[in-house]
Amino acid sequence: MKLDLTALADEHLSAARTAPHGRSAHLLMHDGVLRQTVIALTSGTSLDEHNAPPAASLQVLRGRVNLTAAGWAEELTAGELRMIPKERHGLTALEDAVVLLTAVND
Repeated sequence: MKLDLTALADEHLSAARTAPHGRSAHLLMHDGVLRQTVIALTSGTSLDEHNAPPAASLQVLRGRVNLTAAGWAEELTAGELRMIPKERHGLTALEDAVVLLTAVND
């Protein structure tokens, strides 16, 4: 399967801008334990704190986000890739943003 991440980022950011909760997400790939999801968030929109999968990474495709966990926060900008912490965490868009979440679930 071949996907155009730029087009998907555009599509979901447009959808997030008109969505009541300011976000849009789409599961791109699901192959066994591997999942990849594009998530678009408008500025100020958050994904509330949630449990971490066994392994995951977050790549910022557009904008800036704040990744938070117990006692710390880290700002990530377009082009950056980071492992997701193993503890409960949340995500807030500091400006309109699109991220690619890659997760391995058991």
